[in-house]
Amino acid sequence: MKTNRRTVLKGMAAAAATSALPMPYIRNAEAATLELRWLCWEHYNVKALTEAFEKEFNCKVSAGFFDGNSEAYNKLRAGGTNDFDIVMADGFWPRLYAKQGLTQPIDTKKLVHLDEVFDDFKAPNFTLLQEEGGENTIAASNCWGGYGYTMNLDKIEEADQDTISLLFNEKYGRHLSSSARFEENIALAGILAAYTMGTKDKERPDGKSFNPYVLTDAELEEAKRLLILQKKLLVTRWNDEDTLERLLRAQSVWVSPEWSGIYRRIRFDELDGKTKLRMRHVLHFKEGGLGWVDTWCVTSGVTGEKVDLALEWINFRQRPENMAIIATEVGWAPTVDVRKLIPERYVETLFLNQTSAIRDLYQFDAPSSPEKWERVWSEVEAA
Repeated sequence: MKTNRRTVLKGMAAAAATSALPMPYIRNAEAATLELRWLCWEHYNVKALTEAFEKEFNCKVSAGFFDGNSEAYNKLRAGGTNDFDIVMADGFWPRLYAKQGLTQPIDTKKLVHLDEVFDDFKAPNFTLLQEEGGENTIAASNCWGGYGYTMNLDKIEEADQDTISLLFNEKYGRHLSSSARFEENIALAGILAAYTMGTKDKERPDGKSFNPYVLTDAELEEAKRLLILQKKLLVTRWNDEDTLERLLRAQSVWVSPEWSGIYRRIRFDELDGKTKLRMRHVLHFKEGGLGWVDTWCVTSGVTGEKVDLALEWINFRQRPENMAIIATEVGWAPTVDVRKLIPERYVETLFLNQTSAIRDLYQFDAPSSPEKWERVWSEVEAA
């Protein structure tokens, strides 16, 4: 039988529904009415997975959504630790949550799929799941990727493809786009600024290695200059991925930074003979690049049986068969090794043979000086 995306998804859904419970779970009268509340990126709210979890654990699941880490952080600080049991985060944000007392340590002995996580997302290779300066685990990994460029190979010359400066190149003016996320716009421009200024690999004022979210005033000023020059070259700053997809497919936009989800949609259509568009997604540029590992965190307001239920949710979502659904239906790359469960075309397009790339990407973080960054962005917008 010919394998296609639909038959793969049907098989995975059936496997998820019949998968055995990996660890004991005691139910009682109270547990029968438990509600698990999670704060997440909306694309992870897969109805079939939620319904399967509710049935298996005899509970209810409700979701709240956010667009970026700062929004989720503000919601938790405004009392969200009593409103949500689980929150998603990526990059350095889980450490910030833990430091602020918004989340609690996770008992890794109760996480049953850690052996199936790629080594590149486990300590000592990846340490952001542990509290800074401590030993407690504060998050469990979910998916990973970069904030790289998706580009039209028939429009962008090969010599221009592997550099952040592509998005500032007048040669492609009025065919460039970027997202409306000011933190990542400034961070990418900051990497380019530090690289061209020769400061990226020099001793930093804080004594740490370069972090594009901890820019010097001079680097921040150069990033602002670049972003102001970039404005006249952009078609738009998109707010949602569907908008970007339409622009790329219409070839109004030839290149834009994104999380590779749009690249995958178009690439799968190319493989299926539905489009002749040839796209490439660059994770790592010669100057460096931005990356992320998104995670599950248990909020500090969770106690008693709710803690066990929250950990069961993490285990359920980390099951390889469920992670395979996320890979093929949502289009994000799991940190769990699902290569034997999905067709090779997905392995290639999800970069699952290139997980070591995460080691060379600067992880998403909160700006070191939000006030300065907001001022810089206001000046960029007003220019």
